[in-house]
Amino acid sequence: MSLYEGSVNRPIMTSLCFAALVILGLFSLSKLPVDLYPDIDTNTIMVMTSYEGASASDIENNVTRPLENTLNSVSNLKHISSRSAENISIITLEFEFGEDIDVLTNDVRDKLDMISSYLPDDAETPVLFKFSTDMIPIVLLSIEAKESQNALYKILDDMVVNPLARIPGVGSVSISGAPKREVQVYCDPNKLEAYGLTIEGISAVIRAENMNIPGGNIDIGNETYALRVEGEFKDPTEMRKIVVGSHHGANIYLTDVARIVDTVEERAQETYNNGNQGAMIIVQKQTGANSVDISKKVAEALPRLQENLPSDVKLGVIVDTSDNILNTINNLAETVMYALLFVIIVVFVFLGRWRATIIVCVTIPLSLIASFIYLAVSGNTINIISLSSLSIAVGMVVDDAIVVLENVTTHIERGSDAKQAAIHGTNEVAISIIASTLTMLAVFFPLTMVTGMTGVMFKQLGWMMCIIMIISMFASLSLTPVMCAKMLGRQNKDSKLYRKFFGPIEKTLNGLDVVYAKALNWAVRHRTVVVLSCLILFVASMFLMKGISTEFFPAQDNSRIGVELELPIGSRIEVAQELSQEVTKLWMEKYKDEIITINYTVGQASSDNTFASMQENGTHIMKFNIRLEEPGDRTRHMEEICDDMRKDLEAYPELVKAKVIFGGSSSGMSGQPTAEFEVYGYDFDVTNDVSEELKAKLLEVPGVAEVNISRSDYQPEYQVDFDREKLALHGLNLATAGNYLRNSIHGSVASIYREDGDEYDIRVRYAPEFRTSIEAIENILVYNMAGEGVRIKDVGTVVERFTPPTIERKDRERIVTVAAVISGAALGDIVAKGNAIIDEMVLPMGVDIQIAGSFEDQQDSFSDLGQLGLLIIILVFIVMAAQFESMSYPFIIMFSIPFAFSGVLLALFMTKSTLSVMSLLGGIMLIGIVVKNGIVLIDYILLCRERGLAIINSVITAGKSRLRPVLMTTCTTILGMVPMAVDTGQGAEMWRPLAVAVIGGLLISTVLTLILIPTLFCVFAGTGIVRKRRALRIARAKESRKLSVE
Repeated sequence: MSLYEGSVNRPIMTSLCFAALVILGLFSLSKLPVDLYPDIDTNTIMVMTSYEGASASDIENNVTRPLENTLNSVSNLKHISSRSAENISIITLEFEFGEDIDVLTNDVRDKLDMISSYLPDDAETPVLFKFSTDMIPIVLLSIEAKESQNALYKILDDMVVNPLARIPGVGSVSISGAPKREVQVYCDPNKLEAYGLTIEGISAVIRAENMNIPGGNIDIGNETYALRVEGEFKDPTEMRKIVVGSHHGANIYLTDVARIVDTVEERAQETYNNGNQGAMIIVQKQTGANSVDISKKVAEALPRLQENLPSDVKLGVIVDTSDNILNTINNLAETVMYALLFVIIVVFVFLGRWRATIIVCVTIPLSLIASFIYLAVSGNTINIISLSSLSIAVGMVVDDAIVVLENVTTHIERGSDAKQAAIHGTNEVAISIIASTLTMLAVFFPLTMVTGMTGVMFKQLGWMMCIIMIISMFASLSLTPVMCAKMLGRQNKDSKLYRKFFGPIEKTLNGLDVVYAKALNWAVRHRTVVVLSCLILFVASMFLMKGISTEFFPAQDNSRIGVELELPIGSRIEVAQELSQEVTKLWMEKYKDEIITINYTVGQASSDNTFASMQENGTHIMKFNIRLEEPGDRTRHMEEICDDMRKDLEAYPELVKAKVIFGGSSSGMSGQPTAEFEVYGYDFDVTNDVSEELKAKLLEVPGVAEVNISRSDYQPEYQVDFDREKLALHGLNLATAGNYLRNSIHGSVASIYREDGDEYDIRVRYAPEFRTSIEAIENILVYNMAGEGVRIKDVGTVVERFTPPTIERKDRERIVTVAAVISGAALGDIVAKGNAIIDEMVLPMGVDIQIAGSFEDQQDSFSDLGQLGLLIIILVFIVMAAQFESMSYPFIIMFSIPFAFSGVLLALFMTKSTLSVMSLLGGIMLIGIVVKNGIVLIDYILLCRERGLAIINSVITAGKSRLRPVLMTTCTTILGMVPMAVDTGQGAEMWRPLAVAVIGGLLISTVLTLILIPTLFCVFAGTGIVRKRRALRIARAKESRKLSVE
């Protein structure tokens, strides 16, 4: 018993099975987390190593290069990049997509264990980060404070961070821009010298005095007691009475040579919100957690947390990604509903029966809802990819049901019983439906196997479409026949309302049938003209490529702008603060109707502030986070606002670098396109000159808004050149002298002060007033093993030199990146002009320039999609060849594919859209859609031939009969895409090119398919008949010769 026969005979069981499927789908939907993107498998690992007080050159030589040499042997490594800056080394390992990142992480960890012992003693243990979408902050909170500023870190840690961290799903909560508490022991070098004491000695004494020591257990009588020495400081003032030495028999107390200050760390990073000093709190989620739910719970917790804070501390929101997620998801959900409505209207107009419309359209929600089960089982989320899959599928899932319904209706009109008509009608088209579904699977299943960025993004799209198509097929072969058997019957007479409403529609469709029959009749009798005209049209469309630019992904307006400003190296933090306040005041006034919040950070980040350390920072660097009104609540696009801000910053000549970042981050797919040129070379001066020359020429290119060079100006620093012979004469070595110098200026962490469960560093160093001149450095005393002191100036020279503040490397070579931010132009055009500039430049020996960044990803994705398209064409051909048991008929149908791409190019050209990953994906989807129309035509032509009709009559009869089903399926797909193509809501920029490509390609290919494929069938069939006649004549001639011989 076949599936459809069993379903028709057991309608209750069939209906309940699909009802259960819907219930499971809705239950799964209620449990699914909501996010912007799928949980993307990462291909990047970062290794961060802190080395307090070290310059960029020291970091490069002593930390970065040893780590690079070791990590370069990790398997499947694509690129190894590094950034060596003051105090920190960051190495980024990029692997090929598709590799098991957990295995690679273990491999990297093993390599780090091997090399850690060879790093400098004061360097911290390398920290390993595995990149994932969970590392992206989901909420950024602003904090404003006045009187509580010095104690702000402690207040926030206790009253905000800990409660937020307890929210289910929250991964980590960190504080940025609030200086940490630190106990400073400021020593007087003159007194130290007088008493023969050292920073190192005082640190050792403090360490020894600040201890709790367990003494074991002691039995007294019938009881056992624990014995302990409680020596840890209860208050920083206790340190004043510590004995650090003796002089002429008298004790020397710490207070005699130093002052103890309970304060905050020096040179700390500061954060301001709308011009008021405060801090920033970064909230990240756990893997697989629901971003929207967490953001909602954080928002609900804020009023309660605010009540417990001091009156001068105010909480606010800088960034809440759930706003963007919800707006984008809701916008896509609205698009799906509009698409569903349009499809139902089209089906109703073409079929003219409400019962038939219900039978066909019930497969839409059924197929879409059932796909949620896959999302739940596979651990996925509701995101823009999964919702876009639904929007794409709306117009396609009805195709199979339409074919079944139409055939069943034909049997009923011939007088068959509804039940028998449902069984026999479905039986006749079952193979075609299965073949049609296999064709669509041949299009979408390869998407699940694509590597690179394309595979990462669209793997879920491939699986969703495959599952929806399979469910749609089963529904059309089981539920649709059941509903036809129960709901359809012979309609004796049309009602007056029906005739009034559908009369004009039926008349129009009949007229269209007549016009098409005449056009097709002319075409098959003028085959050469038709084929040549189509070929000329295809060749002409290829010339449109010159007028279509390329880009990776369209930029999306997410209401966030990032700004990075840089003053000359060495500028004091007070200068940066003053300028930041001026810019904030200007923008808050000028863009008051568009800006909600301006948050900025200035200063050097501490090494334990991971979030800030991973970015460029320093006393001369200012970083802004700007939150705008939602796109629907303002009149201008974010790109216009960014361009205006760039013009505003031109009024500040003191800025050496000004970067306005569309979307808030220069990484990711939704930001403003940037053309990156990597200049390779070891010599800093040479690569700097080349970079400056390239920057100047790129700024002249139309469409380039700004050009940024990743390497900053040289940083002035004092270096001590030790004379090794003099050091040896005094019984010293370079390491000993260097450590004395470091501890005197940077300080030595003597111990940890504990209070209320928190730990704070106790740092011993020279008092600030003894660290303000070269003479102070020269007079630092260094002691040898015999306790003899010698001044720095006696064994070395303090000289001023200039070094790069940041040293970047890629694949173990030094590089500098020149990044051109694009506004009003396409990425491909700017890269082409950039390449032309590079070709004209005379590069010095040892210097090379390569294209990187988004364009490299774009080229990789285009290559992957090109290979995917070729694979899909082969698979589709195999499916059709198996269905028709012929090699020529699939070949005829495949002729519609090139014209689909002609339509794509024409649509992109007319709408001034770019050729991006999304539009290419739309072109690839068209392969399956246009082939389905060809299959419908060829299948019916062959049926007519089997009935004995001549070739031309078969073609015209089949064309006229199949015109409405082809137009119907085409209209449902096109109107399913229209809401996506015309949408202007948040996130619409990403999917619009795909919808435009599908609509344009389907319009052109459908028109040509209806004319060209029947014409080509006549050509091939006619050639086949001629060939058979020739073979027959030859056979007859041989037969006659044989008879004459006999």
